[in-house]
Amino acid sequence: MADFKIVSSFIPKGDQIKAIEQLSEGLENGEKEMVLKGVTGSGKTFTLANIIAKTNRPALILEPNKTLAGQLYNEMKSFFPNNHVEYFVSYYDYYQPEAYVVSSDTYIAKDAKINDEIDELRHSATSALINYHDTIVVSSVSCRYGIGDKEDYIDSMMTIRVGETWNRKELYTKLIEMQYKRNDYDFERSCFRVKGDTLEIIPPSEHAKGIRIEFFDDEIDSIKTFDLVTGKMISNLEFVNIFAATFFVTSKNKLDIALKRIKDELDVVHKQFLDEGKPLEAERIFSRTTQDIEMLKETGFCSGIENYSRHLALREEGETPTTLIDFFSNDFICFVDESHVTIPQVRGMYNGDRSRKETLVNYGFRLPSALDNRPLKFDEFNAKLNQIIYVSATPSAYDIRDNNTVVEQIIRPTGLLDPLIEIRPTKGQVDDIFSEINIRAKKNERVLVTTLTIKMAEDLTAYLKKLGLKVAYLHTEVKALERLEILKDLREGKYDTLVGINLLREGLDLPEVSLVCILDADKKGFLRSESSLIQTFGRAARNSNGKVILYADTISEQMEEAIKETKRRREIQENYNKENNIVPKTIIKPIPKSLTNKKIEEKTKKKYDNDEHLTFDERTKLIKDLDEQMKEYAKNLNFEEAAIIRDEILRLKGMK
Repeated sequence: MADFKIVSSFIPKGDQIKAIEQLSEGLENGEKEMVLKGVTGSGKTFTLANIIAKTNRPALILEPNKTLAGQLYNEMKSFFPNNHVEYFVSYYDYYQPEAYVVSSDTYIAKDAKINDEIDELRHSATSALINYHDTIVVSSVSCRYGIGDKEDYIDSMMTIRVGETWNRKELYTKLIEMQYKRNDYDFERSCFRVKGDTLEIIPPSEHAKGIRIEFFDDEIDSIKTFDLVTGKMISNLEFVNIFAATFFVTSKNKLDIALKRIKDELDVVHKQFLDEGKPLEAERIFSRTTQDIEMLKETGFCSGIENYSRHLALREEGETPTTLIDFFSNDFICFVDESHVTIPQVRGMYNGDRSRKETLVNYGFRLPSALDNRPLKFDEFNAKLNQIIYVSATPSAYDIRDNNTVVEQIIRPTGLLDPLIEIRPTKGQVDDIFSEINIRAKKNERVLVTTLTIKMAEDLTAYLKKLGLKVAYLHTEVKALERLEILKDLREGKYDTLVGINLLREGLDLPEVSLVCILDADKKGFLRSESSLIQTFGRAARNSNGKVILYADTISEQMEEAIKETKRRREIQENYNKENNIVPKTIIKPIPKSLTNKKIEEKTKKKYDNDEHLTFDERTKLIKDLDEQMKEYAKNLNFEEAAIIRDEILRLKGMK
């Protein structure tokens, strides 16, 4: 069994040493749930990596979205280049779920664009979990959705060894049953081809290399991996495991039982609709389901096969579905990153999914068994987890309930301190902000200003611009890629200040920002809760001159607690720096290149002065170019860029 081994020039420092020791010891002692309470910039990711290496146990790292998952996946791969670091997120570039709008009698068919590279990574993750113990999977909350039965997936696996005898026709038939396609010309993922005594396969978890199986009569003479582009051999193998091309795969005998179950359910539902005087719904469910049954019978697959997952796995109604979590060994660790955001997401997934599917069932678009194609309920999710470490700068009451062990990571390896906090009256606050921005601008530093209302943000931005300041306003209508471009411009100095509402709390890494101004800091609500205030304070924690000004006429309880916590952290950090002769220094971080796609802008704005006047051929070519660019971004895990291009494609497709 391979061990986890970190490859890095860094060594644990400050609170990282204590956090690694305490959390690792807690895991070894069997503690079910613990909390890593780490301030912004304290190196929580490196701490997680060291815990994994120290305990030598597989890990699931749960992230609230694809973007954060992609960032952490790349970090973990750099820490563990010799182990199996995998990535598991929703494989849709675009996803419109099947739905029925009762008020307008509108049926919306499922429309999805699967990202081939992400699908490959998903298969790579499950196969790694089956084959290797030293596996880390970084996942979004999509890991809570059912992906087919684990036992069927494993049972469908073929192990082929050198020296074995195989009937070639049976081997090819088995591959087809596993949803591989025979294609001797357009050779791609999940395909196989035959050339004389040679069988070549591209598994679903690969795109750059294939498996070449050479026969001598019916005996396996050799097994090799080869480069798909050059055809050159990469390595010789004694055996190879071939996994199914889809997660929803089942044996012939099991499929026959499943088809009977589906037909029996259809008969009951069809009769029920007729008895209730609903002939339209009765005909709808009969025709749709009968067509799916025929497809399953002939090919073992159908569109929307996931809606029959309960029958294909021979589960009972309401039984817990199989998810990615079931592929882990019993000793795995689950890290819930940004837990104050991730856990509420996990809690809310089931109900939203259930509501949409119940409407489909009630109006005859799906059988009731489709309700069991669902994400895990929250209690089911917790029951599947072995041991959990919640990771957040502001853990919620849920995270620290029942006296869960809380390990703090307050000291930053860079020596940076939490920002100074100052409270100022609201009278004259705008002129005061103007003065503060000028002071920071002269030092080549930046300012963030957060308001409670859109109108206040707009008015403040307009007023500061009239006074000659370089100000930008971040609001909900600013698209993802434009937002990244604005943040880049702020770092470069094209703007001195950004004004926003709730866009400045999490996920911003702006070392040039030395001042955060919070208007209406004493107002009650989510945006001024203790947790939100602390997260906002953290935007000024990457600069040695970090400061936060709260504009308020009273001191709310939330303000008091947030200020108290920040002061406590700062005192601990100052004492540590004095004892170790550390002088805080602003983080120096390179500014990324422009994230906007200039080529796309040229195509849509310069080559075609007005894209509304594009010919059909011109628009088709533009959509094709954009589609290729979107796939490239998604392949490189740049999901925000991919999403903005996807929106442009949808807009162009909607033109007449």
